[in-house]
Amino acid sequence: MEIADLPKDKKIILFDGVCNLCNDSVQFVIKHDKKDVFRFAALQSELGLKIIKHIGIDITNTDSIVLYEPGKAYYYKSEAALLIIKEFGGIYTMLRILTLFPKFLSNFVYDLVAKNRYRWYGKQESCMIPTPELAAKFLA
Repeated sequence: MEIADLPKDKKIILFDGVCNLCNDSVQFVIKHDKKDVFRFAALQSELGLKIIKHIGIDITNTDSIVLYEPGKAYYYKSEAALLIIKEFGGIYTMLRILTLFPKFLSNFVYDLVAKNRYRWYGKQESCMIPTPELAAKFLA
């Protein structure tokens, strides 16, 4: 898939495909994405790398989550996580209070978890392979 072929009506979550925490987070998003807003691609995938290059993010500094809205904007770290949760509605709207914290503080906490995610949650040898039922949510 090429950048021009990305769905314009979906928000794309780029995630670390070998990180257990990231994979669990993707499963969480899929479960709560009642409006079918999101599509997914591993940062390590060919498409993930194309998107990262296209938007000009240095993944040595941002290596765990990027939210990309094709043709509009991209977000990373805590801002991406909070914007993703915002789409769930319901009880999760209460988490919007976290946006009141200064970005440097929320990114500090985000970076602390991201830095230790393999040690705390483990790592897989390869990117997750979606089940046939979930395959449509993942971009190739």
